Amino acid sequence: MGRLFRHLPTLLIGAVLGSCIALGGSVLADRSSSQSSSKTIPFQDLRTFTEVFHKIKTDYVEEVDDKTLLEDAIQGMLNGLDPHSSYLTPEVFQELRIGTTGEFGGLGIEVGMENGFIKVIAPIDDTPAQRAGVQAGDLIIRLDDTPVKGMSLNDAVKIMRGKPGEGIKLTIVREKAKKPLIIRIIRAIIKVKSVKNRILEPGYAYIRISHFQTHTGRDLKKAIKKLQKEIKGNIKGLVLDLRNNPGGVLNAAVDVSDVFLNRGLIVYTEGRVDDSSLKFKAHPKDYIDGAPIVVLVNGGSASASEIVAGALQDHKRAIIMGNKTFGKGSVQTILPMKNNAALKLTTARYYTPAGRSIQAEGIEPDIILNKIQMSAEENEDLSLKESNLAGHLGNGKHSGDETKAKDPKKSEKSDTASLIKKDYAVYEALNLLKALNIINKR
Repeated sequence: MGRLFRHLPTLLIGAVLGSCIALGGSVLADRSSSQSSSKTIPFQDLRTFTEVFHKIKTDYVEEVDDKTLLEDAIQGMLNGLDPHSSYLTPEVFQELRIGTTGEFGGLGIEVGMENGFIKVIAPIDDTPAQRAGVQAGDLIIRLDDTPVKGMSLNDAVKIMRGKPGEGIKLTIVREKAKKPLIIRIIRAIIKVKSVKNRILEPGYAYIRISHFQTHTGRDLKKAIKKLQKEIKGNIKGLVLDLRNNPGGVLNAAVDVSDVFLNRGLIVYTEGRVDDSSLKFKAHPKDYIDGAPIVVLVNGGSASASEIVAGALQDHKRAIIMGNKTFGKGSVQTILPMKNNAALKLTTARYYTPAGRSIQAEGIEPDIILNKIQMSAEENEDLSLKESNLAGHLGNGKHSGDETKAKDPKKSEKSDTASLIKKDYAVYEALNLLKALNIINKR
């Protein structure tokens, strides 16, 4: 049947074609023409197509070259299938392959189509789009002064891409906003660091994965080793942040899941052709030795992020916290063409280990967090305690010990207050990890 290209990234399964680069959920493959359908060719329909083609060539108000008409016809066929299938020109196809390495030009957003408009799946961390305030779920209705309605996704991507240093004005419709927002962004070379990490409190670690790239699994293992070295021992609990992660390379999602699982199925795909049906299983090693995990997700967590969240949820290896995910559960196959272009064609759906299809459903968190802002109380604690009473009885320690003893929690209070203000979801995840450890000890 089909042969996987050995010299290209093998499996991609992320969000749809983005304005930054084509990081689409895809399988790179080469299917022989002998695989074509055995059904009879629809000659009558082809005659109609030829007639329309001829009428446009002879009667349209402006002359249109054959290549443009045929490419538009191909694009129309693919756009009519689903939001993720498309025709990749040689330039776009080349950038797709380059993009999986994590460096490319653009605004730094992953986008798809919705009702003829460009929908932001998620802004990428540390990019011009994120810094300018673009949010997951935004609908882009104008690019500079050009309306998006009626424009193909590829055409919109071309406009948004541009040269680094050049500006673009996005007109955005946002839920609950009273009027469209105007956001100006300066294009830049996007260098995505897919894995970031830090210590939240002694023993408790935080890892953020912003994209799934070919090297993400390897980078995750390095991050865990670094954290274990800083902690000087095993990690007590881990917050794995997949919020606004639009996806990327399927193999990376499998590798990330495998880091925390030591057996069982991670994900499987099913399609009409044999090489669209695949199974991925975990290897016998858990890199954090069974320490509790809280995975943070939201509506911008798509595809590869949903694979990781679904696998860890089904294996009861992690608690999923946040909001319902995007719901992209389909696989796109990249079919290279002889003219150096390619077709990005939806060929399969993927399923979690328990057989759940995420397509148009998403992952339901175990714990839902509403969007709220918290601030720590900074007023002095004026409540009366036993130790404040004159002549209070000592606790049996040697004289003066209770006044000289240093409170080990004082240094953590300011960090906790800062975390509440900065990221309430991470604060809640950290508290849950502490609670799980208390229960496990008992």
